Amino acid sequence: MIAHPFPFCGGRYLVNLNSNKLDVFHKYDGSLLASIPQTINAEHDLFISSALSGFAALKNFDASQKAKIFNHVASQLNSKIDFYTQLIAAEAGKPISLAKVEVERSIQTLQVGAREVMNYSGEVVPMDFGRGRGRHAMTAKFPVGPVLAFSPFNFPLNLALHKIVPALAVGCSIVLKAPPQAPLSILSLAAAFQEAGLPDGALNITVCDNQTAFNMLADERYQVFSFTGSDRVGWMLKKDAGKKRCILELGGNAAVIVDETADLHDAARQIATSAFMYGGQVCISTQRVYVVESIAEVFRDLLISETAKIKSGDPNDEFTLNGPLISKEALLRMESLVAEAVRGGATVIAGGQTIDFHRNIFAPTILTGTTPEMAVNADETFGPIVTFEVCRNADHAFELANNTRFGLQCGYFTQRLDRMKTALQQIRVGSLIINSAPGFRLDHMPYGGLRDSGEGLEGIRYAMDALTETRLLVF
Repeated sequence: MIAHPFPFCGGRYLVNLNSNKLDVFHKYDGSLLASIPQTINAEHDLFISSALSGFAALKNFDASQKAKIFNHVASQLNSKIDFYTQLIAAEAGKPISLAKVEVERSIQTLQVGAREVMNYSGEVVPMDFGRGRGRHAMTAKFPVGPVLAFSPFNFPLNLALHKIVPALAVGCSIVLKAPPQAPLSILSLAAAFQEAGLPDGALNITVCDNQTAFNMLADERYQVFSFTGSDRVGWMLKKDAGKKRCILELGGNAAVIVDETADLHDAARQIATSAFMYGGQVCISTQRVYVVESIAEVFRDLLISETAKIKSGDPNDEFTLNGPLISKEALLRMESLVAEAVRGGATVIAGGQTIDFHRNIFAPTILTGTTPEMAVNADETFGPIVTFEVCRNADHAFELANNTRFGLQCGYFTQRLDRMKTALQQIRVGSLIINSAPGFRLDHMPYGGLRDSGEGLEGIRYAMDALTETRLLVF
């Protein structure tokens, strides 16, 4: 199945590395998909040297050349949708219907990059007053240099492209550390960039252990560090990033609020899907549900009913939404989180147990009677567990939604325009999504969190801003 299970550097796959191998397994049936040579410390200089050479060449490419590359890769990806869909389902355990959506989004990410690069520039600065009279001024954007990026397993293709496309669009070369759990999709796609005319060294993809990754981060020749992952790891890595610019997308514990004006059936359906698809392994999966007391009992029953419809099991079944968790450690963590909450007085009203221990499948789970201090509320569960709590009114729900160290996205089901405005003013999140679960995202949106959820923005154009420096010309 796998065409290129090797690191990619300097425009070619490194097939002769004598490194320790990383075994990548099918997340449902346990079969071996590939053994990939891992980059070791002694080999890292190959990657940064390649990136420096690639930067020197790419920064001279014009917008049309880069747009042509993105459109070519999008076309190649479109011609192999089935291959990449099956590969993502296998290596990441993502249900096949969701894996196909990821491939389609990846195509859109490339197409957005092709459009943005043709419209990206500086600005004219007004000068015709005071001491500026008779002068003109303009700004120009320049790439800052090689980028180091770490991408996550849960969107192994699209989130890798959210690192790659903005970097190449502005003229930065990139070294991407692919997720060890699911590195095959992006490695397989690397050749398409080269075939499209990308200069050698502009795109480099490695797989390595944590110590090698730390050493890469310490290299001052990288100018930007872009990371998507857990808040604990992200903030720790920032401390070691030195003077590099950092873009950190660190997840959260997304809340959703339902008030008495909402379409309750639609809200219950959306929330159940958002909470449990792909085992809740999405940083904007619904984790905390707050419902005003006048509709709480009715909505609780609707949510339980919708949760019961979620099919768990084989990710290759087109009707499966809740497939395997990424690892045994993740499964055991779900068991521990539920046990801790129950010991603290919470009640399980749906699920609460492992369905298939061998395949790491945990039941869609709803807990109630929880407290803000419990890990199921205070931390990012990254699994198929949600909490359901009753609030007095919408204002009380805003307070509860805000009672967290995170601030990525929040959903709010309401028909009241005044409450929408109040929610935007009061709830500290990067995005407030109305009449939708918090998992809504389009790839051109400005996307990023507040507080422990990170810093900086993704979304192609917004990431491009972080990868450039602005210079002013006055004449």
